[in-house]
Amino acid sequence: MRVDVLAVGTELLLGQIPDTNSAWLGRELAAAGVDSHFHQAVGDNQPRIVLALRTALARSDGVIVCGGLGPTHDDITREAIAEVMNVPLVRDDSLVEGIRALFASRGRTMPESNARQGDVPVGAEVIPQTLGTAPGLVCPVGNKVVYALPGVPYEMYDMFTRAVLPDLRARMASAGGPSTIASRVLKTWGLSESGLSELLAPRVAALDASGGNPTIAFLASGVEGIKVRVTAKGDSHSRVAAMLDAEEKELRALAGDRVFGVDGDTMESVVGGMLEARGLTLATAESLTGGMVSSRLVGVPGASRWFRGSLVAYDSSVKYGLLGLEEGPVVTAEAAMSMAAAVKRLLGADVGLALTGVAGPDPQEGQPPGTVMVGLAMPAGAVPAGAMPAGAGFDQPIESVELTLPGDRERVRQYATISALDLLRRRLLGTQPGCTA
Repeated sequence: MRVDVLAVGTELLLGQIPDTNSAWLGRELAAAGVDSHFHQAVGDNQPRIVLALRTALARSDGVIVCGGLGPTHDDITREAIAEVMNVPLVRDDSLVEGIRALFASRGRTMPESNARQGDVPVGAEVIPQTLGTAPGLVCPVGNKVVYALPGVPYEMYDMFTRAVLPDLRARMASAGGPSTIASRVLKTWGLSESGLSELLAPRVAALDASGGNPTIAFLASGVEGIKVRVTAKGDSHSRVAAMLDAEEKELRALAGDRVFGVDGDTMESVVGGMLEARGLTLATAESLTGGMVSSRLVGVPGASRWFRGSLVAYDSSVKYGLLGLEEGPVVTAEAAMSMAAAVKRLLGADVGLALTGVAGPDPQEGQPPGTVMVGLAMPAGAVPAGAMPAGAGFDQPIESVELTLPGDRERVRQYATISALDLLRRRLLGTQPGCTA
């Protein structure tokens, strides 16, 4: 079954109010196994609402309309639906008396304009209102249906759950359609959207050739990387879960360790979980990021179990004095490694992670904005590929990675933060849970 969502209100088009109702309905419809391919917003204009309804009904089995059921002159959803149904509006006196009683229960007199909320298109079924004054409507249009719900979010949520969702399920059951749609989002870091698309192209082509279930979509998320959303339809939750599990396995086989998490995972929560599983603690030393790394880390519940703390050494003199760097350039691989080793030692952590570089807008030490050095000091005995082992000027395995990051000052700092955490994640992949070396 396909259902469009139509949000009514000029204030939505003017950007005065965000359309959160359509997003909520999209999630609920998907969870119920209902396809929702089109969401529209239209102003408080009857001809345009009628056009939007007719367009939606031409391509879908139903429409959920949010808004325009109030008592004022510009609340004209009822009139538009009646026009589409080609029937008159009839005032339901029992609805009007119910609204009047609601006002009286609050010690107020009902304005006569509220009586309009008792107007019902002939042939429509009323959805009783329990939280406000505007009743909802279930309006048959041939073999299709229009649901009219209030625009007030909590009233809309209540009516959808109480009346619309059961009606949709009954319609789907009679049509023998799938009962569940679910999505899983794989989160990646390290590739552009086009690069990831090319990497996964064979799997996308295979799914298209087999009927397009599951489907794959790419969602660019800025400094949070590229998300790959997998959506499956089936006749049960267990069947859909099995389809998502199988597809996730296929995609991970292609993308490898570029996939860092699923659904609600963040880079910092994944890193924290890996540190805790391995019995390791972390300390950070930050220059250009100014505490961004530690701020993300402490946002993870339970971070005190594995995060020791951070030193923000923004000025070069702090790097020399507090972290013990030799005076000289600080945007270097050597400086990053020294910072990582020093903070690891000073805070008594198993792992030290450090960042130094140039956020911009001006160059520093001859290095252009976007130049970032990430230093990583691992526990003794754990030597990441490409790292210098203990004895090479340091008392622990240590490495530095140089990054060239795009964007303005803020984006450079954000990209540096997640890139440093991703470096640590990749190195931790080479150790086993419960391993402290």
